[in-house]
Amino acid sequence: MNDTNILQLDNVNYEYRNKYQSVKAVNSFDYDFKKGLFYAITGKSGSGKTTLLSLMVGLDTPSGGIIKYMGEDLKDMNMDKYRRDNVSLIYQDFNLFPLLTVLENVMYPLQLKGQKKKDIRHLAVEKLAMTGLDESYHKRYPSMLSGGEQQRVAIARALVTGATILLADEPTGNLDTENGDNIVSILKSLAHSEGYCVIVVTHDLDIASVADEVLQLKDGKLIQ
Repeated sequence: MNDTNILQLDNVNYEYRNKYQSVKAVNSFDYDFKKGLFYAITGKSGSGKTTLLSLMVGLDTPSGGIIKYMGEDLKDMNMDKYRRDNVSLIYQDFNLFPLLTVLENVMYPLQLKGQKKKDIRHLAVEKLAMTGLDESYHKRYPSMLSGGEQQRVAIARALVTGATILLADEPTGNLDTENGDNIVSILKSLAHSEGYCVIVVTHDLDIASVADEVLQLKDGKLIQ
């Protein structure tokens, strides 16, 4: 395990404002995330989990405090490049392209970067294998897959970019218990065996029970 802090949040705050009120969705959040660990961020609905995820992926900017990637303030980075190369987001509803095959879905992020199909096919095959999907799946379309298989494809697509941080928003929310457990095992293995920093936002206490670190939020504040 690498002890390097890959993502540092220092006194991070975020407020939603309208002309009537302001709500502090994230409140003085301090934490250092490391490579090689599997994190679970838990809390009731409205506790600030999803807002925190949006801040870490660079979709929102803190109203106060600093977020650093490998020691560099996100404010000083090209955010498009950060999201493209350093961090990948895995969604509850998979977000696969229905008219692309499994292999094409995984290759797509690299094609967006302008890389040629023949150069990225091998990498896509390798990442699918890491999630347990062999070549018999490559030409199938998402509609031909179970929910668990679709989530595996989504994870492979996140891996192919070369990102070192994997953020997952309720990745087992649409899955039955067995498929959910399989997805958690894959994510945990990616942290421990491959050195990724894996951060899962979840209300599922079963995920929290197997995480290396559990961060509990209440009213936007880290309480555990």
